[in-house]
Order: sequence, then structure tokens, then C-alpha cells
Amino acid sequence: MSAKTTASAPVPAPVPPTEAGQAPAEAVSPLIRGVAVLRQLTEAGGSMSLSALERTTGLARSTVDRITATLTRMDYVRLDGRDAILTPHVMELGNAYLAALRLPALLSTHADRLADELDESVSLAVADRDGIRFIHQATRRRAMSLSFRIGDLLPAERTAPGQLFATEWTDEEWQAWRARRTRDPQNRDFPTVPPPPQNAWSDEDFVRRTARAAAENCALDDQLIEPGLVAVSVPVRDPRTARIACVANVVSHTSRHTSADLRETLLPRLRLAVAAMEEDLRRAPQPEPGPPPAGLATWTGASKQELGREFIESLARGLTVLAAFDEGRAELTLTEVAKATGLARATARRALITYEHLGLVTPTPHRAFALSPQVLSLGFPPLSRTSLPRIATPHLTRLTDTIQETTSLAVLTERRDEIQYTARAAATHVMSVDIAVGTRLPASSTALGRLLLTGPTAAAAAGSYALADEEPEQGVRAIAVPIHDRNGQVIAALNAATHVARRTAEECVHDILPALLATASHIETDLHTAARFTQVPLT
Repeated sequence: MSAKTTASAPVPAPVPPTEAGQAPAEAVSPLIRGVAVLRQLTEAGGSMSLSALERTTGLARSTVDRITATLTRMDYVRLDGRDAILTPHVMELGNAYLAALRLPALLSTHADRLADELDESVSLAVADRDGIRFIHQATRRRAMSLSFRIGDLLPAERTAPGQLFATEWTDEEWQAWRARRTRDPQNRDFPTVPPPPQNAWSDEDFVRRTARAAAENCALDDQLIEPGLVAVSVPVRDPRTARIACVANVVSHTSRHTSADLRETLLPRLRLAVAAMEEDLRRAPQPEPGPPPAGLATWTGASKQELGREFIESLARGLTVLAAFDEGRAELTLTEVAKATGLARATARRALITYEHLGLVTPTPHRAFALSPQVLSLGFPPLSRTSLPRIATPHLTRLTDTIQETTSLAVLTERRDEIQYTARAAATHVMSVDIAVGTRLPASSTALGRLLLTGPTAAAAAGSYALADEEPEQGVRAIAVPIHDRNGQVIAALNAATHVARRTAEECVHDILPALLATASHIETDLHTAARFTQVPLT
């Protein structure tokens, strides 16, 4: 049993092309359509055929083709036959929101420590209109485990955090919630949760639970999402305003805890962790803004000149606006957005008008703009639990196609005396290297292992590599390069293996090494983007 049922999730209704006409007159229609494609890919789990995108968005096939071509040029999407697949690079949009928010960077250590102490899943959530979105997850690996992802949208009435956020709703927000409940009683607008059981609870029950949450400064979820899932939540308040900044949430299963048991056994420790979180928020200095992205407008112009009609420049320019936000740049004025992106002021203004219409940015009291949690709906959830092998595999495939040799990725095992192959792309030869994913070999007798055994510092130099001749098997020659994490530590190695009769050692260095190093750099770029606010497993 899991907290998510993707197989039975309803297919979203097509979005009529006329919706763009309902937007403000200055909104950018190609940007609206591009966002619709990204959202559909996200709801589909990160991959969708072009014909399915045509059907679910209601867009013409030629429009879908041009949008996906533009997103491919931006490295947000890759095309595999007739399928469009989200790439880790699209996570830079969600990263911009999470960095500007600062809460994951400031509070995630407390959440991770609490999860280890309680041996339960712990999450942080923020409000998104009458729903909630997770911004951090520290999960426990069990047969029955939490399967919600960072960025997933859940209805407020079916979660413990939702009860707490509802304590701060205005009359207008309550009216909007009731209107949504009338229109969508089965939560079809929330494909990450199963439909609620028939007559499981009433809307007035949520009102009563919210009142109790306000009185007790905590909330319980007793199997509201699905049978067996229970949770307890406590608000983390902004020390400047005393309003809820986010909610810390501990999730368990009824086989481990009842809802009443959560209150007695886990709630006291959760309150202590929240107090520490609030103290960190109180003490956190204001961040210094880093350098904004450079050359974005120039890049989009050059791409348009190269690709012509297939590249939608207004879509690409609009998406660069989201990347202008970051830590220290949580609120930006129109002038600051234009300066950060290199776009004309009028172009930046139209993009911001479009995003406000789509709910992706909100105006602030200081005549500026801030990203909303809905930015996480642009590709982040399906990629938030990606692994290094999944990141590396497309790159290995391209490398193998280029050099016509089998390529592999490997990591050291926990005992550090063996390597384990975690990803592979096989070349087509009558005589080829055949090592399956999962295979373990002695680390000391392989090029991959020698690189990994040299340690995080010695192998970190640019251009470093290891060469193994006929080890551990006669006739095999291999050359390997390191893969580094965001901190510069060597965490994996990439190699190409050939037969000694096909290439000499000198030819491996001259012909294969440059392509290996370039591929390693591409893998690291994707890994660093994906790992900024998520844990990326190595296997």
C-alpha cells in the first residue's frame, strides 16, 4: 500500500486553445501553451507521447512539436522517439522557488534528524491556495512507505498540514474552498491522491478539525488520504509575522501508530523540533544575492537564429524569467527581472503578467514579484526522486552511440572493496564487453575501482582518469573518469570498455577520454541540479 495511486489517476481534460484568449491582453500565448505542456508532462509522471500531449492539451500537433523542440533546446525535455521526457535540468525552475523560499535550506537538517530519531517519514509543507505542497521529504524505506514527492499538490481537507493552514484563511478563501469542493467533491483536480471514500467525512468536519487545530496548535490526519496512513503536524511560524511559514509533518502507518498514539508518543518530540526550526528562522541572517544568470536573452536570440520557426523565442524568454529568482532574490521588481535576464523591460513585463495569470508569480506589497509554490508543478515532482543511474543512462546511451564502445557507471560498495555497476549502455559488436547492471567486481583490479579508491581529493583534479589493461579479464581494456557531487567529492565513476585488439591504450586516451570527460561533465550538471534540494540515491 502506498500513499499514491498513479495507475488509476484520472487523465486531465484537454485544455481548449481558446483559454489563452481569456488571459489578459498582454499575456504571452506561447508561454501559456508551453506551461500547459510542462504541467501535463508532470502530471503524467515525466513522460508522455507527443500525440497524448496533443490530446490532453487541446493544442495542434504542430504547436506541440514546436513547444517540445523549444523545451528540448533548453534541455528541459529530451525526445525519445515519439515520447517527450522531462530532464533533470527542468528542476532549475523549482529550485529557483525553493532557493528563494529558503525554508528547505534552513530547516531540512532538523527534519532529517527528526526522521532518523523517530524512524518515521518527516516532511515540510507550504500552503498553495486551498491545497498544500511538500517542499522537503525525509522518508523511511519500508514495504509500506510514503510515496508523495516534493512539489506534489494535495487538497487541504485531506491532510493535517491543510487544517493548520486553514486556520489563517480569510472569508474569501473559505468561499473559494467551498466552491472547489462543490465543483470537485472527488478531488479529481488532485491526481496525486486517490478519490475519497464515499461519505467518508463532510465539509463541516473539516471546519471542526480546523477549529481544533487552531486551539491546539497541531493537527492529526487519521486516514484522510487513504486507509492506514496517519500523520501529526505542527506549524512552523515566521518570527517576523507569527504567521505559518510552513508545517512540519510526521507520517506513519496504523501498523506502527494509531492517531491517538501519535499525539502521545511523537507530538512532544515534533514540537521540540519545530521550536528549534523557529529559532533557526529567528537567527538566520539575510542572504546575500548571488550573481543572476547571464546571457539568457543572447542565448535565446542565437537559438532562434539557428533553429528558425521550430524555436519559440517568446516561450524560452518567458521561462528564463523564472530562473532569475533565487536565494537573496526572493522578490524582484520588473526592472530587476529585466536586468537579471537581459530581456527588454516590455518583454519581462509581459512574462510576469502571464505568470501572474497562471498563478506562478504573485505581486508583493513592495511593488515586486515573488514565485508561488505552483512553480513546483513544472516538472519537479516526478524528478524529485530520481537516482544517479536514471540521470546517467541517457548520457551513457549518447556516449556509446558516439564512440561505439560499451559504457558503464559504477559506485563503491559499502565495504569499499568492490565496485557495483549501476548503469550501462552496450555497443553492438560481435565481440563486446558484457557486464550486467548489478555486477560486482574487485575494486583494485578495475579502472573504475582504482579511481574510486583514490579518495575524494586525489581524483578530483580536472581531466583525471584511470586505465586498466586486461584486468580483471584478459582482452579487455577500460578507461574511466570520476563523477563528482555538488561538494566536489567523487561518488561514482564512468568508463568505456573495449577489446585490446580494437584500440590501443594510446588510442583510448586520445580518442575516448575527451568524450568520457565531456559526458561526465553533463552527468554532473544534471546531478547538481537534481541534488540541490533533494537526495539523489547513487544506486
